[in-house]
Formats: sequence, structure tokens, C-alpha cells
Amino acid sequence: MRLSVAAAISHGRVYRRLGLGPSSRLDLLRNLVTALVRHERIETPWARADEMRGYAEKLIEYAKLGDTNERAMRMANFWLTEKDLIHKLFKVLAPRFQPHAGSYTRLLQIPNRDGLDRAKMAVIELKGNPFPPLIRPRRDTEKTLLNQLLKGYREDMERAAAPRAPEGTPV
Repeated sequence: MRLSVAAAISHGRVYRRLGLGPSSRLDLLRNLVTALVRHERIETPWARADEMRGYAEKLIEYAKLGDTNERAMRMANFWLTEKDLIHKLFKVLAPRFQPHAGSYTRLLQIPNRDGLDRAKMAVIELKGNPFPPLIRPRRDTEKTLLNQLLKGYREDMERAAAPRAPEGTPV
């Protein structure tokens, strides 16, 4: 029996294969971008969020050009499946991000989905949204090797600096 690693080799594929085919992938991405514009924070599997992030940021770049720009309107018309959101994109989101040069979204990992697949989940949100901020998980820095070494060094220095009783005197 021969083992192969064909799944790990991309052979020119530059994007993830989401869904059943190219049209299914585009429909999924369009729905995710629409949901992000509508709700400004969505929870989805990590791969989908990571793949959709670039398209959402590119759409906001186009929206910053204004609603009189024909290309920006065509992009908004294509990517937003709910046409009432075009107004929100150009009149609310584009002015919010006008002074910023890029990085309009924030992608945070959340605990894996319960159930059969245990998929890696993420929250993707537009920066500057009205929701309370998500708590970013901090690394437990007490357990890192460098901090353990520093802790041991401090303890050794405290022991060396502590006054010692002269030898031969009862303690």
C-alpha cells in the first residue's frame, strides 16, 4: 500500500476549496460578506473567515472611492446579496474607514465548535463596530521558559542578598 500526500500539494490553487464547486464557493463568500456588512460581527469557521476577509477588505477599499464610482457600485452590487446594504456600505462604513489605509477587519479565534467536526471557529468583525470588545485570550506568560528562568534568577538573587547568620551562632 502506498501513501500519498496529494491533499497537501496545492498545484497552483491560490484559494481554499469551499463548498461544492466554484459557484458554490462564490455564493458562500458573498453571503458571508453580506452578513459581515449587515451585522458587523459574525462567527464562522476559521477557514471561511480567513478566506472571506480579503474580499470584505477589498469591498471596503472600493466603497471608499464613493458611490459615484462605477466600479465601486458594480463591486458592491456583486458582493452584497441584500441590496439594501449598499447604502450602509457607502454612507456608514466607507466614511468610518476613510482615514484608515487598510486592515478594516479583526479576526479572532474562539473555542472549537462542539459536535462531530470540532471545527476551528473564529469571529470576524469590522473595526469600530458598536459592540463591546471581545476579550482576547492572553497567553499564560507565567509558564513560558523565559519567565521561568527569570523567576529562578530572581529567587537566587533574593537568597544571595538575604542577610545570613554567622556560622556557629544558634538560630
